[in-house]
Amino acid sequence: MADRSLRGIRLGAQSLQSEEGVVFHERAQHIYTCSSCGRDTTLTFAADAEVPPAWECRTCGAEALLRVGDGTATVDHSGDKTPRSHWDMLLERRTIPELEELLEERLAYLRARRGGEDAAKLTA
Repeated sequence: MADRSLRGIRLGAQSLQSEEGVVFHERAQHIYTCSSCGRDTTLTFAADAEVPPAWECRTCGAEALLRVGDGTATVDHSGDKTPRSHWDMLLERRTIPELEELLEERLAYLRARRGGEDAAKLTA
């Protein structure tokens, strides 16, 4: 057994499948032009796929629009939601006077924890 060497291939080195009988799906290339940096990006989609009117630019991350003829596709952003910050959500639950009152209560608690001497200096 030691005289013989085992021959084979490494895993992942070659595919054991052939391309015989494989029918590739039709493809179509579409060009997207960035609205910020002006670069063109060519993407390949299936011929029967629904092509999105906008794509993220690979270079700057801005919105790239699908080129249709001489112009670009239009994208309707009217239904997009604007992101709400933590402050916006807080103002939905509390008013400014309530927040000021809570702040004063919390500051008084922290001053009391530090010690009576420091609290007297800070309030004076």
